[in-house]
Amino acid sequence: MSEAEKPSTKNELNSTEKWYSSWFDTPYYHILYKDRNYREAQIFMDNLTHYLNLPEKAKVLDLACGKGRHSIYLNQLGFDVLGADLSENSIAEASINTNETLHFKVHDMRETFEEKYDAIFNLFTSFGYFENDEDNLITLKAIKESLSEYGFAVIDFMNVAQVLETLVPEETKTVDGIEFHMTRYLKDGHIYKDINFEDKGEQFHFTEKVKALTLKDFEELMEEAGIYLLDIFGDYKLKKFHKTESERLIMIFK
Repeated sequence: MSEAEKPSTKNELNSTEKWYSSWFDTPYYHILYKDRNYREAQIFMDNLTHYLNLPEKAKVLDLACGKGRHSIYLNQLGFDVLGADLSENSIAEASINTNETLHFKVHDMRETFEEKYDAIFNLFTSFGYFENDEDNLITLKAIKESLSEYGFAVIDFMNVAQVLETLVPEETKTVDGIEFHMTRYLKDGHIYKDINFEDKGEQFHFTEKVKALTLKDFEELMEEAGIYLLDIFGDYKLKKFHKTESERLIMIFK
């Protein structure tokens, strides 16, 4: 997910206030994370859609879809898919793949869709970015209101306990000739990642900031939103969730 605002041209492109406004809309975000395991993600989509037993041509919303890679794969599985994201740049690129049953639009995840969906997927820790905690509840309510009567929603989030246990405080990664220097830490209930690098003689700095939401936090939010939590898994193979060991916190609700 990313905001539709454009980044500043100044060296200091980011503030933690709406950090996603600039970072997700830059090419550097996609460069840094270009080596993500998309085959693993496709296996997750296979397992998830099989578990949900979605009907043929079910209407699926990929919420915070980025450049649409997973929307495209879900469409290839036979579903009628809408990919939605706040990044105008990502949606512009994703829209090249539009067909009769695959569409993309710029959308704020806090807003309800007029159309109802059989499944809504919010994948790969695309939740908890907002400065105001109330926006997390607003987002859950919007997801609920956008579901059909028998629809299911899925939030795939990090398992905070496992992340903090294995957190790498400092790391340097070189991608496409750019040396990204990253530091990670917990502060005020959020997990931060500071990213510093130089490109074409210019210094850049971004900060990722995600609310460290635990299962208990989600349960409280969902109860307040009137959501029924059906099942919880701990990885992309849909193994049972373990509070300290699982890599992911995958929640299925309606």
